[in-house]
Amino acid sequence: MRELVYYVAVSIDGYIADLDGGFDAFLVEGDHAEVVFGEFADALPVQAHEAAGIRPPRTKFDTVLMGWRTLMPGLDAGITSPYPHLSQYVATRQPRKVDPAITLMTDPVATTRALKEQDGLDIWLCGGGELAGTLLPEIDRLVLKRNPVVLGSGVPLFGNAASRARPFTHQRSREFLSGVTIEEYTKSPHT
Repeated sequence: MRELVYYVAVSIDGYIADLDGGFDAFLVEGDHAEVVFGEFADALPVQAHEAAGIRPPRTKFDTVLMGWRTLMPGLDAGITSPYPHLSQYVATRQPRKVDPAITLMTDPVATTRALKEQDGLDIWLCGGGELAGTLLPEIDRLVLKRNPVVLGSGVPLFGNAASRARPFTHQRSREFLSGVTIEEYTKSPHT
């Protein structure tokens, strides 16, 4: 069965974006980029692939889930399909007009459960925090790119789901000279 992997950049204090949804404070360059552009290249948007002159390897993810506010920066920049190499699902509470390559979902839990039953590579939960909080019971693995910055406020890693305890088991941490630490966790077997 496919796994749902929440792979996301996060601040030391647990925010995935600032109050305006921006993530400019997170490091793009540095020795951690080798992992981002290598091991997790499937999770790069189309413009990153084009700028780096690489093709998505299609070895880790074949599907991406994101919230509407996560899609918005791409739409604002004129990018209507940020991950054309992946099946793209966007959570929304209301009808929206989107690129035909994007599937809107109003019940992300049911959609995720159905996707996990299908054959394929793992499913990448790209963000946002509110969607991650909703899907917390469905998340099988966490891959956190912990950046050496304190945002103070912003979009929490799991939205408002902090009151629901969910145990995970630490698998490994990789520290980089850039100050970024990539932390990996799996859902504890007793959940």
